[in-house]
Amino acid sequence: MNSTATLTGVGKAVPAVPTHTLTAPAVQVRSRSLPHSQFPFRLQPAPIEQDLAQRQAELFYLQKQIQSQTVMVIVLADGEQIEGVIEWYDRHSLKVRGRQKTLIYKTAIKYMYKVGDSGQQPAS
Repeated sequence: MNSTATLTGVGKAVPAVPTHTLTAPAVQVRSRSLPHSQFPFRLQPAPIEQDLAQRQAELFYLQKQIQSQTVMVIVLADGEQIEGVIEWYDRHSLKVRGRQKTLIYKTAIKYMYKVGDSGQQPAS
């Protein structure tokens, strides 16, 4: 059997099978070298009942302070104190109206107290 073909108009024989071989590029398969529990960004879920009760208590307290327009002192994790009235809140932040309107992430709050209270940090 002849493995050459003739191209029309060219007049010379061309091999039907290419003389060079094509190879697929090497594919690197990545495997997870760490088990799931050792990933630094993976958080352990909190118990739903405890989280729900704490969230409801937090919402009740914040709503009470907003309705009564109580002047609060918010102590941040770095020691800075912000004084003002809480205007609104959401899951991750508070908006406080004091000398300036300030948006504070809840994760940055160490503790808060009413202006008339002593302001002692609760025992942890």
